[in-house]
Amino acid sequence: MNKHTFAVIAAALTIGAPALAQDIAWVQSSAASQSEQRVKAGFEAWLAESGSDWNISYLDSQGSGDAIASNIQNATARGVDAIVVTMADLRASTAAISEAAAAGIPIFSVDSGYVEGALVDITTNNWAMSASVSPYLLDQLGGQGDIIFLRMASHHGTRKRSDVMEDVLREYGDINVLAMHDIDITAFFEDTTNQMQDYVARFGDDIDAVWAPWDEPAQAAINVMTAAGLTDVKVIGIDGHPQAIAEVCMEGSMMIATVSQPFEGMGVQVAGWISDIVVDGKDAASVIPSDTVYMDAPLVTKENCADFM
Repeated sequence: MNKHTFAVIAAALTIGAPALAQDIAWVQSSAASQSEQRVKAGFEAWLAESGSDWNISYLDSQGSGDAIASNIQNATARGVDAIVVTMADLRASTAAISEAAAAGIPIFSVDSGYVEGALVDITTNNWAMSASVSPYLLDQLGGQGDIIFLRMASHHGTRKRSDVMEDVLREYGDINVLAMHDIDITAFFEDTTNQMQDYVARFGDDIDAVWAPWDEPAQAAINVMTAAGLTDVKVIGIDGHPQAIAEVCMEGSMMIATVSQPFEGMGVQVAGWISDIVVDGKDAASVIPSDTVYMDAPLVTKENCADFM
């Protein structure tokens, strides 16, 4: 965690007498995702510092929308005290969420898009993040060049980021999209690696830039191009994972920008809401300001990356 993350956690911790044990079901879209792991780390840091003895069951849906819905239904059948859903596309889970809400189980989602029945979705503004990093990439190309456009439609956040990039491209007539690919979320790193190997073989030195919807596919693209001897390509990601920020800061690296999402802070905030609403019995409307709560996510470039290390 960087110094900004520690500041968020320190400010959000509520230290007091140990809370009563709570049974919390945590439905993960994909436990392999680093963003999921960072939210979990923030949540667990809150538990450790507050002395809260909660029983947490982590349910990995492995990128399947149907599995997310099934896991929510199973948690509802168990009669848990609260359900947390992270990095999910909840379009296939509306019935399951309605069942949980009808059973009086509060649902807190992280970066999953607000749906009726949940109390809140805490996230960052995906449109705004893409609106900052997408023009930055194209401006760094001088408004012209050939790019690879990696998308992912199966998650609401990456879908919104990709849609913004598509809109931005309309204003850059001298940018040519060599290829566009919709990443398979169930094996995102391997899928990106395979596609980039194909693109490098087909386009080679014609590739001027790669737009990736988050950091890990960006790193997969960099790995493939480095192995092929391509070093003069500009790559962006979104999420601001520590490895990505280190990559941006690395002299000569192809990674020129990312966007720093406060995932640990999201986990801290969800833990605080559960403590207030589930443990202390406070009215949700007095604790949560809106259905969707946005956290700040600044652009990270080679000029300011040291501030985020």
